[in-house]
Amino acid sequence: MIVAEQKPVATLKEMLRGKRKILAVGCGTCVAVCFAGGKREVGILAAALRMATELDGARVEIDEAIVQRQCEYEYIDPLKDKLNQYDAVLSLGCGVGVQTLADRFQTTRILPALNTKFMGGPTEQGVWEERCQGCGNCLLDVTGGICPITRCSKQLMNGPCGGTDTGGRCEVDKEIPCAWYMIWERMEKLGLQDELMEVRPPKDWSTSRDGGVRKIVRMDLRKPDPKDFQE
Repeated sequence: MIVAEQKPVATLKEMLRGKRKILAVGCGTCVAVCFAGGKREVGILAAALRMATELDGARVEIDEAIVQRQCEYEYIDPLKDKLNQYDAVLSLGCGVGVQTLADRFQTTRILPALNTKFMGGPTEQGVWEERCQGCGNCLLDVTGGICPITRCSKQLMNGPCGGTDTGGRCEVDKEIPCAWYMIWERMEKLGLQDELMEVRPPKDWSTSRDGGVRKIVRMDLRKPDPKDFQE
């Protein structure tokens, strides 16, 4: 899931300066799971901003709304009829949600309430860790389901560096386990450690974040183009 955290109230106050009526919009998926932008968080943040602005002598009206997903038009379209009532929309969605709102409602000021951090998951209560950088050429099949691009501090692709200690800790930060130490242990449990000794070609980085916006096109899901049926 996409993991995000709320911006400080002081930052949001500055962002909202001069605005008198705000719609705070939460998202019911990723950022709700990481307790950054769900219904509960929208209510708490809206209350905090109301109190903070009142203390400054600038009363701001903040209404609240929640949509299931901010990243799809069909879920945000019901907001359209009410947006002309507000000076701005404060989005408690990830960066994709903010941009989707801004693209759909181009005459409405859309402001981000969150800092989008990474794609990851919970490792313990109240802790989320990065697990994927979206490189577009997944190699988890050869590393036992552990991503060296994300979890190795040096993004090494052919084994551990010389700084790994005997306890399997990273030399960059001893609090971090060595990704390649974990990969070896995982492959050993699977009885596949010999596969790690195979010589493999360099990773294809052309699918990673380079050269503009990436996209996926599924022709089987696209709407038919009427021109395809013209003689």
